[in-house]
Amino acid sequence: MQAVGMDSKLPSSVRSTLLELFGQIEREFENLYIENLELRREIETLNERLTAEGQAIDGAELSKGQLKTKASHSTSQLSQKLKTTYKASTSKIVSSFKTTTSRAVCQLVKEYIGHRDGIWDVSVARTQPVVLGTASADHTALLWSIETGRCLVKYTGHVGSASGDQTAHIWRYAVQLPTPQPVADTSQQICGEDEVECSDKDEPDVDGDVSSDCPTIRVPLTSLKSHQGVVIAADWLVGGQQVVTASWDRAANLYDVQTAELVHSLTGHDQELTHCCTHPTQRLVVTSSRDTTFRLWDFRDPSIHSVNVFQGHTDTVTSAVFTVGDNVVSGSDDRTVKVWDLKNMRSPIATIRTDSAINRINVCVGQKIIALPHDNRQVRLFDMSGVRLARLPRSSRQGHRRMVCCSAWSEDHPVCNLFTCGFDRQAIGWNINIPALLQEK
Repeated sequence: MQAVGMDSKLPSSVRSTLLELFGQIEREFENLYIENLELRREIETLNERLTAEGQAIDGAELSKGQLKTKASHSTSQLSQKLKTTYKASTSKIVSSFKTTTSRAVCQLVKEYIGHRDGIWDVSVARTQPVVLGTASADHTALLWSIETGRCLVKYTGHVGSASGDQTAHIWRYAVQLPTPQPVADTSQQICGEDEVECSDKDEPDVDGDVSSDCPTIRVPLTSLKSHQGVVIAADWLVGGQQVVTASWDRAANLYDVQTAELVHSLTGHDQELTHCCTHPTQRLVVTSSRDTTFRLWDFRDPSIHSVNVFQGHTDTVTSAVFTVGDNVVSGSDDRTVKVWDLKNMRSPIATIRTDSAINRINVCVGQKIIALPHDNRQVRLFDMSGVRLARLPRSSRQGHRRMVCCSAWSEDHPVCNLFTCGFDRQAIGWNINIPALLQEK
């Protein structure tokens, strides 16, 4: 390890790859050591059982020589088992090295820099033209040209961070997209585990504000004012006539957009809400909370508004989103993501376990891929069955340098199909290419 690290003449990328592979080997042998301890316990148990059986068969105490013979035989069998286990594990390590290059190709396309504080949320407009939206702790929301990275509109109507003024605002925008410029050439990155860690000094200089010629909106069309705490999320109900908001006051509110009147207050969570999401085609709402649960609210029947509670996480549920069919995907600070069938709430149909808390997830409906933004600055991609597909590049040259707060897929843009944002005050547009063969695995 020292030879590879300090005095090696190998390129830095090769050194980092070797270090990561050595780390994998170390973890594998730690697991094998644990298995070895278990096998030793089995040997002891087997010896005890052989002793008992010998007494039952012979009707007399077995001699030490006989016990030693049987114990030696069983030990030989278990030793062979250990050899087989080590061989299989070593083969598994080698095969995992060979398949590293078959992972998805992830290319950083554009960085959207201009916020003066961390970006909490990112989303993509569902209508034409396709534009990117970001909401920041600097009290502003910005709309961006995806192609050029320029700010199109700046909204400054809030007086609190992340709607800390306890209101949700509806505002109208009209943008004129600038002429697209050629995108800077960025080399493709194979999404793997060999990216070089970056230090705080590598963070880009984003202290400058967005360009002065960016139009600014200061007054909303409508202000929704029924919450008693920070408004942490909002989403449109299908049809565009109602909007739902989630707040730290432990409630979600359903408003009429035209009148700004409160239609329903969705109460029942025991702690602050963290997110809300609406179904794309049905009058369904899902809310997540710090109380380790998320709830499904059904407004399809005007006369009956039912609610179902999903319990399965052991820490804050940071987000829950609808996906294809009757499925919901939830992410949590307990470092897991779970896929649920709305028809069976007792247990998830898939569980993804990670090494870091998970923030606002998003699902690519077309390819059924879940993007997981982490506290540890990583973004991982999984399929709906829980198989890991890739990890986005994270190095001194590209990727996030602080906690990644949110992810958003765009299936309408030909180049950028995934966007992420974080505490490093930037949003990033990615081009993700998942081979069909890899998804089938």
